[in-house]
Amino acid sequence: MTQLTLALSKGRILEATLPRLAEAGITPAIDPDQSRELLINTSRDDLRLLILRATDVPTFVAYGAADMGVAGKDVLLEHGGRDLYEPLDLGIAGCRLVVAGLPGALAAAERRPLRVATKFVGIARDYYARQGRQIEIIKLYGSMELAPIVGLADVIVDLVDTGNTLKANGLEAFETIQWISARLVVNKAAQKLENERVRELINAFEPDANG
Repeated sequence: MTQLTLALSKGRILEATLPRLAEAGITPAIDPDQSRELLINTSRDDLRLLILRATDVPTFVAYGAADMGVAGKDVLLEHGGRDLYEPLDLGIAGCRLVVAGLPGALAAAERRPLRVATKFVGIARDYYARQGRQIEIIKLYGSMELAPIVGLADVIVDLVDTGNTLKANGLEAFETIQWISARLVVNKAAQKLENERVRELINAFEPDANG
């Protein structure tokens, strides 16, 4: 029997997903946090884990290098999930994708294109296009909160968990673009060819499936 491959990303999603798998009797053969191995067998002979960067999970699943994966809704929106089935919202690794900036920033930029710093370029463009708002995108990969403080941008589009980092830097969230959580995604070919085993694993992820 061929192994199914489940793609996960290190960090919050991996930490939140492993307990859900354990409830279904599925544990990794080695601790992903203590190993540099990226392909890890599990306690089930027919299932292995693929450890990836978060942004790569949808690509590996869409092209069939992984049969299933767990990805944040932000990643799916930004990088496209049209080639994937998304059967389950796992309700884990929750946060918000917001527009944030210094108080009064939106009013100050009302008569000109809004300068938006973000790594979520596609999401930001779509969001403001729906509003008919002209923007200038400044792509950043980190230290997002600095952009409004030093005048690089009017606002940022970024993920927020508690909001403490925004407050510590004198920023406030103006709008929530999307509530974000981790989603289970499935390769379309695997859904058809391995339907029974894929369905079994989907059921194992259901919150009340094991209790």
